[in-house]
Formats: sequence, structure tokens, C-alpha cells
Amino acid sequence: MQSGITVSKELHSAFNDLVSSPSQRGIIATISNETLSPTQTISSSSTDFFCDLPSLKPHLSTTQANYIILRRYQNAPDGFVAVTYIPDSAPVRQKMLFASTRLSLVRELGTERFRESLSVSELEELEKEGWEKHERSGESKAPLTEEEQTLQGVKEAEAEARGGTAGRQLETCGQLAINLSPEAREALKAFNSGEDNLLQLSIDVSTETLRLASMSTIPNASSLSSALSDTEPRYTFYKHTHSLSGSEESPIVFIYTCPSGSKIKERMVYASTKQGFIASAEKEFGIEVAKRMEVSSPSEITLTTLEEEFRPKLDMKQGFSRPKRPGKR
Repeated sequence: MQSGITVSKELHSAFNDLVSSPSQRGIIATISNETLSPTQTISSSSTDFFCDLPSLKPHLSTTQANYIILRRYQNAPDGFVAVTYIPDSAPVRQKMLFASTRLSLVRELGTERFRESLSVSELEELEKEGWEKHERSGESKAPLTEEEQTLQGVKEAEAEARGGTAGRQLETCGQLAINLSPEAREALKAFNSGEDNLLQLSIDVSTETLRLASMSTIPNASSLSSALSDTEPRYTFYKHTHSLSGSEESPIVFIYTCPSGSKIKERMVYASTKQGFIASAEKEFGIEVAKRMEVSSPSEITLTTLEEEFRPKLDMKQGFSRPKRPGKR
């Protein structure tokens, strides 16, 4: 899974300076405004790689992920190494974002420039002893494939969220735990037995909180698309009242809308939280979801598309018809 985040012009320029300037040892970069941007240039005080490693520590935190580009081998066109530093104490979603973006960093700066790439979670791994241990382990000789690296990073980040959650968080069944605002919690509790037939929830990505967007009543399914946002993602529960076999029913439909103009981080958070959220809504609040729909534009949701979801599927299979035996009719 790739995040879609790209290298900024500033990082391209900083890397070109690093390549052409022996007086620089490396660059520290981060993800800012959905781009990869430089935050610090590391000077070189010696031709000895290990002598410059202590210069990294003052610019790194035990709670913030970073990318580190280092000149490992002098006077070599492929003498650089890309380090993805994701500390254990970093937020889970930050871990996922950095893990799914690290391949873009190397690809856009030029894979021919990098002899190896590695991931670390502790500052000690960036010290001389930790680096030598890495080299002795032979990881540089038999690295994971690019896709394996990305999947491993994302899985590690997801694993951080597994298990129970505390406080006012909503357990998302091994996917991601997300905070639930009091208003959203009350709306989910009231939706089953209430008269309102439309409940919309949104995620505040900056605080990792699921919030109530609106709870209302619309006259019919034809009014549904106009009630949904066409600029921001939404989780929506809708009671679709219709007649089936002569009786009126109101099954609940879960609709995930993610407009094409949504921010990259929004798409990642909504997509990775969706499955667990539905399971938790059913378990904790008794909201039984009869059908699930996922669209990029609310205009795709019409009375016809909803009715098709509930229309009985005809069994097209036909049994083998044995041919009649010749003889008397």
C-alpha cells in the first residue's frame, strides 16, 4: 500500500546539494502538508562515517518519525542509504503513513543513488554499535523486497492498535482504535430506536476522533445523495424504508463516501478504520447493518442503486437435464 505522498521541490534540491557537496553527511526529512520535506542538514566533520553519527541524535525524537538520508560510502554514485526511523512511541497513524511512504522517497530521489535502505525504531540503532550490528547481520545483502518492506511496516503499525483500548476510544477489532466524541456516542446509541433515518459521522484526522456530522430525517432515498457531503469523506448510516414481499421494512445501510478530492491522509484513516468501526457499531450500539456501500461521489447513490441492493438475486444455475431415452413416447 502506497500513500501517494510525493517528494517536495525543497527535498529534491536538498538532496542534489548533498550529492554534490562532500561537506554534507545527510538530510533529515519528514512528511508535511502531504509532501516529503527536509527539516535538517547534517554536516560532515570527518570522512569517517561513524564519527558523524552522533550529529543525528539532537535532531531526532522518541515520539516523532523521520526519514534520514546519509552518505554512507564516499565517492560512490550509489553511496547513499535511506533510513526510516519510526520510534515505538510514535502515534499509530504516523507509523502507518511513514511506513507506506518510504518507497516513494527512494524512488523519486533515484533508486540508483541508494545502495540500501533500512528501518529502525530506536536511536541506539543509529549509533556506531547499532550500525555495525546491522551490517554484521547481513541485512544489506538480503533485504526484503520493496513490497515486503511496505507491508511489514504497515502491519507493524496496525499491530500497535490491536487489543483493548482505554478511555473513550472505540475498539475497532484489531484494525485501529479511534476516539469517539460524546456527541457521536450519543447519536449512535439513539439511532436504532429514534425517528431519524440518517446519521452521518466524520473523522477529525488531526485529533483521531470520530465526530457527529449530522443526524436528521430525509423524506426518501431520492433525497439521500443531496444530503451527503461531496467534498469530505463520511461514514453514513441510513434506514432504507421499502416494501419487501408485501411488508414494509427499514434495514440499515452503511455508506462510506470518499470524494476524489479528499486528502491522502483522510483516505488512509477512513479506509483503515472502516471495517473495525462497522463491527464495533454493531457490537457496542446494536446497529445491524444489512448492506454496505462504498462510493466516491454521493451522486452514485440513487433510489435505483439502493433498490438493487435489496432486490432478490435470481439463481441463474440450471440443473442438468437428462436426455429422454429413445423408444416409446
